[in-house]
Amino acid sequence: MQNIFAQLISTTLNIPVRQVEAVLNLLNDGCTIPFISRYRKEATGGLDEVQIADIDAQHAKLQELADRKETILNTIDEQGKLTDELRQRIEQSWNTTELEDIYLPYRPKRRTRAMIAREKGLEPLAMFLLDQAQMPRSNVPLNTQLPNYVNPEKGVSTADEAIAGAQDIIAELVAEDERARGSVRRNFEHDAVIESRVVKGKEADGQKFRDYFDWKEKLSRCPSHRLLAMRRGEAEGVLRVSIGGNDAICMERLNRQFVHNGSQAGMLVADAVADGFKRLLKPSIETEFAQSSKERADAEAIRIFVKNLEQLLMSAPLGQKRVLALDPGFRTGCKVVCLDAEGNLLHHDVIYPHPPKSSFIEAMNTMEALVKKYRIEAISIGNGTASRETEEFVRGLSFVADGSVKVFVVSEDGASIYSASKVARDEFPDEDVTVRGAVSIGRRLMDPLAELVKIDPSSIGVGQYQKDVNQTELKRSLDQTVQSCVNKVGVNVNTASRHLLTYISGLGPLLAQNIVDYRAANGAFHSREELKKVSRMGPKAFQQSAGFLRVADGDNPLDNSAVHPESYWVVERMADDLGCHVSDLIGDRGAELRARIDPNRYVTSDGANPIGQATLNDILAELAKPGRDPREQLEEFAFSADVKELEDVVAGMVLPGIVTNITNFGAFVDVGVHTKGLVHVSEMADRYVKDPNTVVTLHQHVMVRVKEVDLQRGRLALSMRGV
Repeated sequence: MQNIFAQLISTTLNIPVRQVEAVLNLLNDGCTIPFISRYRKEATGGLDEVQIADIDAQHAKLQELADRKETILNTIDEQGKLTDELRQRIEQSWNTTELEDIYLPYRPKRRTRAMIAREKGLEPLAMFLLDQAQMPRSNVPLNTQLPNYVNPEKGVSTADEAIAGAQDIIAELVAEDERARGSVRRNFEHDAVIESRVVKGKEADGQKFRDYFDWKEKLSRCPSHRLLAMRRGEAEGVLRVSIGGNDAICMERLNRQFVHNGSQAGMLVADAVADGFKRLLKPSIETEFAQSSKERADAEAIRIFVKNLEQLLMSAPLGQKRVLALDPGFRTGCKVVCLDAEGNLLHHDVIYPHPPKSSFIEAMNTMEALVKKYRIEAISIGNGTASRETEEFVRGLSFVADGSVKVFVVSEDGASIYSASKVARDEFPDEDVTVRGAVSIGRRLMDPLAELVKIDPSSIGVGQYQKDVNQTELKRSLDQTVQSCVNKVGVNVNTASRHLLTYISGLGPLLAQNIVDYRAANGAFHSREELKKVSRMGPKAFQQSAGFLRVADGDNPLDNSAVHPESYWVVERMADDLGCHVSDLIGDRGAELRARIDPNRYVTSDGANPIGQATLNDILAELAKPGRDPREQLEEFAFSADVKELEDVVAGMVLPGIVTNITNFGAFVDVGVHTKGLVHVSEMADRYVKDPNTVVTLHQHVMVRVKEVDLQRGRLALSMRGV
């Protein structure tokens, strides 16, 4: 079965079979996707994480299909209808739609009109009608056959009742016929239209869906965001959504298949075909296309969410600096927390620089004292209510004005979720939710990745209709994305939280907790080798995780790099050949020595994990910049001082902004007026843009021109063209 899977995956993804087989073998051996992509390049031919994840996903789908086929075979066999030919067709089919079409006539179902007719002995009459309708000329009079099927004891009192029962059987046969289903399905693929109408009486309550009160377009052209919006309106009882093909063409094709003459039998069969199409076949295909279009829309929405989440998690960190964080507010004041360079809470307070209290001088004095006492290096301000006013207040303070303390505005999305979570209660059992939320705002500035892993990704607010898509697939994709980002960056095993360690390749919640417990009992780790002393850290877990765990200032300088312990011997041999220490090869000071290394001398095909050119290139790159953080440097940003409310915005203005969300129809940009403006995909560049992600990234600083301000609907249309 593995060979069949590899062949099918190879064809689907256009990846050579050998590489697919290598990935499947590694996955079956318990290797993780980050480990395979980083440390098994020779085996996979250099496949990246996306390709490996695609192989894994395709394998899971094929395994699910294989299990489904087994169920189908068993069900048909129990009915005594499993022929050798039917078994062969099922075993050779790897198309879900085709498989379900084959199975449909045998699938257990509730008692149907056709079943009742069969119980009355009317199936031979149905077959007679079909045969007569498909002959060039009908030469057997129907009237001569009907008396054979009139049987009051079986519930057939008249000839008309016999004909009606036979037509019910024909209708079901038409609806379950593979060729008929394929014909209607092809019509839907080409001509299907999706329509939405407002439910009578819901006009006032459903204004957010008013664009879809009377909407119609080809299903094949309906983008994911529009389909999901209509489905949400339907779920909320505001819209009625339907999908349909071209009924006339469908009926023409079905009659061509089942009715070949105009005899009495032919006309009866034509009526049965029409009934089967309208009552059974059409609703079935409509449901199928509703489901498949929703699945495609889900996949697109999840793809966008994953891309946004990846960009958010990989946002530039400030690093280990002493931070003062502010969670802004008006009536309740601004919660202030002071954090040390490791993110530990040192102090918390509340200031009231805004109305209604307006204790401006007192707030200013408090800030001055805290910055001095805790030697604050940066200030982090949440972007929620009163954010602009708080930023203006902070930028007017002396230590900010002279440039000694930098100011940053960070996203609050998910902070309230974190502050009320068990994670936050465990971290700060004696503090309330306002303090926990402010701490999260501060830590997000220092290291967004380390803080955001504590929050359910679907609560972070960078998706599109995330509550409407398949939640199982969404969670799988988001978890995989978080794991990918954490392992790309790597973590310091002596400072990482349990939540961050959980996402490291090969660990999981139990081993992550065991590492934290070992650290608490024995102090800091001095080497990666010491990780083997952690409870339940077996050889496989160590192999999968060690390369992503950093030990700063440890016994071995390679322990603070992405060089895997299994490859240490290569670096040691390089150092021996050059007559130097391993530490002499690391960083800028080792550039001259590294230049003398000939990687070809260290290529080996021996052992279970041969060292090839790809691995050697990675090793040399890591020696040049050991433990390099792949994230960009953080830059300061300031909104326009002249624009604070939507009423201040005028068409034609050019404003600085921050990209806060990216969809497949454009990007939302915060220009500091509490309303995110939309840059439609057509306004993103002076060229055609298919994917907004090719133009902007999350949290990117951009300049935008105001196209339109809609105060009534609270909407802002922006453009990046020519700015």
